Amino acid sequence: MTKKIIAGGCSFTLGNELSDDKDGKTPSNKSWAKLLTGDSDYVCTAFGGLGNSAIARRTFNAVSQNPDVAGVIVMWSFLSRYDWAMPRHKELDDTRWTTISPWDTNMAADERHNALTGSESQQEHWKRRQESMLKTGVKPFAEAIYKHGANRYHETYLSWKSIIWLQNILEKKKIPFMFTLADNSLFYNEFEHLKDQDSFMNALHGEIDLTKWFSFGERMMGFNQWSVIEEYERGTTHPLDKAHQDAVQLMLPTFNKLIGEE
Repeated sequence: MTKKIIAGGCSFTLGNELSDDKDGKTPSNKSWAKLLTGDSDYVCTAFGGLGNSAIARRTFNAVSQNPDVAGVIVMWSFLSRYDWAMPRHKELDDTRWTTISPWDTNMAADERHNALTGSESQQEHWKRRQESMLKTGVKPFAEAIYKHGANRYHETYLSWKSIIWLQNILEKKKIPFMFTLADNSLFYNEFEHLKDQDSFMNALHGEIDLTKWFSFGERMMGFNQWSVIEEYERGTTHPLDKAHQDAVQLMLPTFNKLIGEE
């Protein structure tokens, strides 16, 4: 039986803007996750824009459908993205789920426009996304969430809970795994650790098994931050091929230690 490596994450794992990217529709063969898996069968659950709850959900779904999993690798994303089960619609993920980010709101329209200037394909993608969100009813819902309810504390809670949930499932199933991250805002607000907000957050953080993580530097530096600091070539919003190649060389010792080589 062929063993599979399941990868979870957002666009940094899918491989958006890499040299073989097809408008973010299929997993890249040049992303860090694909390069790291070697000859193992590769199951990529990543998709552009996913938040941490969606990453955990989609990774778990793949694990539940594959009895021959050799390992799981996940690059966790930004706090501010929500995963929501909506009334059924054919354009939603599995007819049910949607990821909502600040860029889906009118209040972030200028930020989105400025970030995507120079990339017609990404601008077209967001135009199609906005049209779909209106049809599915997600657009007004997103506006309401970010106007009335979104906040870093709740987003931290949801993300850490999702990480612990997936961690515990993998440990229960005795599936080896390695977690990493795109950006250390998952754990830090500037130089302040998010666990220090109160005793509850400190206890929740204590449930995360950090011995199963790879970080790109001090204070849990993420892949995207590292690529910026090291001045790797970038597309519109993502590091390109060379950053992924070099990241794999850094990650391999930890990957081999946690997941091993068959």
